[in-house]
Amino acid sequence: MNIKIKKLSGGISTVIINEPKSYNALSFKNLTDLIQVFKKLDKDKNTKVIILEGSGKGFSAGHNLKEVKNLKVRNKYQKLFNLCSKLMIQIVEGRKPVIAKVHGAAYAAGCQLVASCDLAYSTKEALFATPGVNIGLFCSTPMVAVSRKINRKPMMKMLLTGDPIKANYAKEIGLINDYYSKSKLNSEVLKIAKKIASKSNLTIKIGKQAFYKQLEMPLKKAYAYTSRMMTLNMMAMDAKEGISAFLEKRKPKWKNK
Repeated sequence: MNIKIKKLSGGISTVIINEPKSYNALSFKNLTDLIQVFKKLDKDKNTKVIILEGSGKGFSAGHNLKEVKNLKVRNKYQKLFNLCSKLMIQIVEGRKPVIAKVHGAAYAAGCQLVASCDLAYSTKEALFATPGVNIGLFCSTPMVAVSRKINRKPMMKMLLTGDPIKANYAKEIGLINDYYSKSKLNSEVLKIAKKIASKSNLTIKIGKQAFYKQLEMPLKKAYAYTSRMMTLNMMAMDAKEGISAFLEKRKPKWKNK
């Protein structure tokens, strides 16, 4: 299996795409395995936060073009792109926060993968691109994820030129949260992962799901929906414990219910 899971302390799990020879390409097999891994971790009570990274020289080059070329028939192409979309939806709709830890290049579906994660951090040298136009294949599915994280003008420039962008610009337009030196990236990502893992699992789950759902709603419906979600959240034991702990000036003891 090219997808590895590394369990860290404090409820943090790292998912590693471990196929450096193909630059961690998102082949049929790797996509299928990633979907199963994320489903497994989403149900794992001991996992609170997931970190996603690639092994070798970089994060991911996107689809395996040798595999794509050999598919040849329409229904196989459709199956591949549907499978890739299923992975991205699994990450967004999953209950656990997912943090992309990027080094090297994140291109095409690899860039899509970064954009699908809740948070993203990279090295200073990292590059991001939707370069499909360079090979006559517009990055239509990657743009779904990326266009939901950045504004239209920089998105269209990436799509129309295929040019890679550097980490500092990726941060400026909102594709990533921040970037660090190679020596600091791991510790900085672990720092934010530990901070998130220290919160109530239930509260994080409710909040993540509510965040993405309300984005797709008109203003009035979004307020009505989030008012219901806050009411639901308020009825939970953790909300009562958190408020009591704040008023009593002590650390909360989460029960995740």
